Amino acid sequence: MITFVRRRAALCALSALSALTTVLVGCSAGDPATPGRSGKAASSSPSAPPTLAPGPSGLTPVFAHGPRTEGRTVALTFDADMTANQGARAAAGERFDHPELVATLRRLKVPATFFMTGRWAEEYPDQAKGIGRDPLFEVANHSYSHHAFTGNCYGLPTVPPTRMRADIDRAFDAFRKAGVERAMPYFRFPGGCYDEQSLRTLASAGVTAVQWDVVSGDAFATDADAVARQVLDGVRPGSVVVMHCTRSAAPTTERALRTIIPKLRERGFRFVKVSEQIGAKRTSGPRS
Repeated sequence: MITFVRRRAALCALSALSALTTVLVGCSAGDPATPGRSGKAASSSPSAPPTLAPGPSGLTPVFAHGPRTEGRTVALTFDADMTANQGARAAAGERFDHPELVATLRRLKVPATFFMTGRWAEEYPDQAKGIGRDPLFEVANHSYSHHAFTGNCYGLPTVPPTRMRADIDRAFDAFRKAGVERAMPYFRFPGGCYDEQSLRTLASAGVTAVQWDVVSGDAFATDADAVARQVLDGVRPGSVVVMHCTRSAAPTTERALRTIIPKLRERGFRFVKVSEQIGAKRTSGPRS
């Protein structure tokens, strides 16, 4: 999700996105390209990952948090961002990965969902493969290019509607080539920006768009304690927390996790992957 501009621009306006969600909707084996190619919701098979039903007028469904009343779960999500034109920066030594963060999640046995760009998977194929094959984690789609799917999205270049589906499919292809054996049928819009047109354009991809209800504030942050406080103050049962696993743009996130994880466990929260929350949302009905 990091837009690689100023910190405030990198963080999406949560209240605006929540309003959009209200209006528009009421890292194992498998084919990672399936959700991007089949045109069917992955939940059509009993063994497939859960997805939500299409929204009004067949729009791509949008998920922001799990049920509030069915256990104290929280999903930590990490955007593995790299835009299509940042290869020169990576070649010059800038690190868009964060192995220490992944190692901390493993050491503390915390499930997590990684929203990965296809360009990131191309740059770090061994890491993408390792995350995708770890039963603690799941990999989901954050586009190939990390270009925006709407106009005026924090300074990001824009994908035209005629290329949106191809951009998602290209990311699933990059995951497969890196060795990710099962990418989830979930998509996070770059910058978190979407509108009715983008939801309609992506409806045939069979994905569930995943947003969040807690902004960690880790983008370009220099104070790990402040990041931890922001997450701890915002988490409620069913929350989805958006964070980042890019060292150059979110250097304090791993340190913040060392506070966030034990504190939330002390409060009785159980860490889950987004797929578990979506499954619970499907079975709980619209009142949750």
